[in-house]
Amino acid sequence: GLHYASLVFEGERSYGGSIFKGREHTERLRNSANIMDFDLPISDHELDAAKRAVIEANNIVDGYVRAYCWRGSEMMAVSAQQTTQHLAIAAWEWPSYFDPETKMKGITLDIASWRRPSPESAPVHAKAAGLYMICTLAKHEAERKGFQDALMMDYRGYVAEATGANVFFVKDNIVHTPLPDCFLNGITRQTVIQILKAKGIDVIERHILPNEMEDFEQCWLTGTAAEITPVGEVDQYNFEVGELTKEISKEYEKLVRK
Repeated sequence: GLHYASLVFEGERSYGGSIFKGREHTERLRNSANIMDFDLPISDHELDAAKRAVIEANNIVDGYVRAYCWRGSEMMAVSAQQTTQHLAIAAWEWPSYFDPETKMKGITLDIASWRRPSPESAPVHAKAAGLYMICTLAKHEAERKGFQDALMMDYRGYVAEATGANVFFVKDNIVHTPLPDCFLNGITRQTVIQILKAKGIDVIERHILPNEMEDFEQCWLTGTAAEITPVGEVDQYNFEVGELTKEISKEYEKLVRK
């Protein structure tokens, strides 16, 4: 895992001592491992129980949980069929991914020079460690420029996602979000789409060109860590922290704390 990025992981949040959509995260971790040609060494039920035990042992009420699985070192080479799979779980208190005061004013995003790769170039639908190298580089570059994060394009030049969160746009009360054909279809992303559709709001999943951002009125990010984070600026494009953005943020907060 250390030498060849044979590691998959999940980021999960605990609210009031309960992990939100823990089983979905467990299933996605197994799917990521399978895409990477290995499997988890325990059952879904055992992993769910282990995650609960970790947050209880550490007295974590509102926090972050990370389960991760990697190949061992029995074959120290690119070929790794005979390796043992290892699994660990970490958890810590983590109230907010972005500074809370800045967050609801709308964070600022740079446009990254790095692009999300094509499905023919990388296992893009696995939550795999190696896929985050360019995210770290993009975020470092953005922060050096004074931005909070970066928006990445994909290999074709379409809007893709931020460095660790999916992106949504609003125009005329219709929501537009990039088609997740070369990046993760986030669990929070799917949850927000369900919330929007339940409220009768149209959601269009499609390829979005960068210059379309000029006409969008609102923008927000979604992710387990980011939750619902309003965006006020992407490079030269500006957005309002509008009523729909605030409403979806409140709806999501109510849902996770049920």
